[in-house]
Amino acid sequence: QVQLVESGGGLVQAGGSLRLSCAASRRTFSSYAMGWFRQAPGKEREFVAAISRNGASTSYADSVKGRFTISRDNAKNTVYLQMNSQKPEDTAVYYCAARPVGWVPTKYYDYDSWGQGTQVTVSS
Repeated sequence: QVQLVESGGGLVQAGGSLRLSCAASRRTFSSYAMGWFRQAPGKEREFVAAISRNGASTSYADSVKGRFTISRDNAKNTVYLQMNSQKPEDTAVYYCAARPVGWVPTKYYDYDSWGQGTQVTVSS
């Protein structure tokens, strides 16, 4: 089992930027596809972005394409979500997820491990 800890959330104005980090406990981090999901108040959990275990493939929700970038540093056992041009509708708790597969999962039920979440609030 891999432990995941998100960080980097906070309050930002619309149009601003924020970078989230997700640190994993295992040195076998490079075996895991990684994803980011978010959940706003009263809304269901929503896919944001995902990256394959070797970083060669990525997937993004239409709502964040061109604004968010997912990346990973396997040497640091960390995945990142760079969020630019943020909008109030980006306000949510953001969760990091992992699964040891060679493809790019985009559904919540595709993932085995989850972090505790980090709050992102975008003011207008």
